Amino acid sequence: MSNPDFKAAYKTIMDDHFPKSMEISFIDDQRRQTLVYEKVSWLIDEVEKGLRYGENPGQEAAVYKLVNGNLQLGEVECIQAGQHLASDVELLQSGKHPGKTNITDADNALNILRYLMDTPCAAILKHNNPSGVAKGATLCEAYERANMADRLAAFGGAIGLNREVDLDTAKAICLNYAEVVVAPGYAPGVMDCFAKRKNLRVLQIKNMERLASFVGQRFVDLKSLMDGGLVAQLSFVPEVRTRDGLLAATATYKGKDYSIAREPTDSEYDDLVFGWLVEAGVTSNSVIYVKDGVTVGIGTGEQDRVGVAEIARDKAYRKLADRFSWERFQSPYNSLEDRSEKSGIDEEVNALKGGLIGSAMVSDAFFPFRDGVEVGLREGVSSVVQPGGSMRDFEVIKACNDENVAMVFTGQRSFKH
Repeated sequence: MSNPDFKAAYKTIMDDHFPKSMEISFIDDQRRQTLVYEKVSWLIDEVEKGLRYGENPGQEAAVYKLVNGNLQLGEVECIQAGQHLASDVELLQSGKHPGKTNITDADNALNILRYLMDTPCAAILKHNNPSGVAKGATLCEAYERANMADRLAAFGGAIGLNREVDLDTAKAICLNYAEVVVAPGYAPGVMDCFAKRKNLRVLQIKNMERLASFVGQRFVDLKSLMDGGLVAQLSFVPEVRTRDGLLAATATYKGKDYSIAREPTDSEYDDLVFGWLVEAGVTSNSVIYVKDGVTVGIGTGEQDRVGVAEIARDKAYRKLADRFSWERFQSPYNSLEDRSEKSGIDEEVNALKGGLIGSAMVSDAFFPFRDGVEVGLREGVSSVVQPGGSMRDFEVIKACNDENVAMVFTGQRSFKH
């Protein structure tokens, strides 16, 4: 009996049996509100095809776009039909044919980029979490900074860009392996460059300039339960989107008032706001570190806040070591055979504390005790942003004041599951 070809499963394009249209109705005593969806497909090799498969081979999947229906729940009016972005992308180069994770990674890239449309920005997503997000003076600089923030995790990622892709950016992308690129447009010569990467899926959203108009808009977010049930919630909207919304950290404990001693500097405010908006696209529990408009370390999906702060810290050290190795020896750090080269990099990374000195520490929920924020304080972070609201906020304020670190509250938790 021959061994099965496990690789073949990943090459299979499944026939899905999902219908061409779908309706979801919300019904109360007063009225019925119905949302109408149509299944999305692309013309690939002269054949209409939908999603390759779902999260894994063997899972049929389909993506639907909202084509009709206006839903209002209480005071909230949800996104109107026809404002298609990730649900109806134009497929310029099909590569291996898009699957569910390609679309959802591209979607979460847009989820992050919508708050950062005022400057060239790149977000690289992997398994629906950013591996690196960065601003830049040019799109190419933004991409290269986001890529080098975590060069290893960016391998096979989905790259979201908020400007037309120029040839310099395309050439930089083609130096690495990526699954997806999504952008508002592509300059002459770019598609010829991308054609050399035959498995690259190139997605275009011509109306991406409207992405900023999605800021503050809500939709009904549906989560499926294992028995086929559903949880419906309104989508998350970060209320703080500029420095004016950030509040200096204060607390009262046993009749005594505590307040942060130092206000953030202008550059710290920039990183705090940038980090908080990136945080909206990171799976909880999460802590991230940001410096000079680029993510330094991203910790995701942990059960305790100290642990995730440590994971983000440790990643910052490892990623900086790999970056130095790549820049100096064109080799991944883990592949270096010369012990003296590794030792030299280790010494420099340790001296720089993984690039965390002067960074902003961002937490999607409050610190229940001071031990969480102390992870960042020991590495030399200079500012912290978090929701606030813990019974022991006073302890966290005292910890920051002891190190002359600025801290601000958002007053809003930013969980994402």
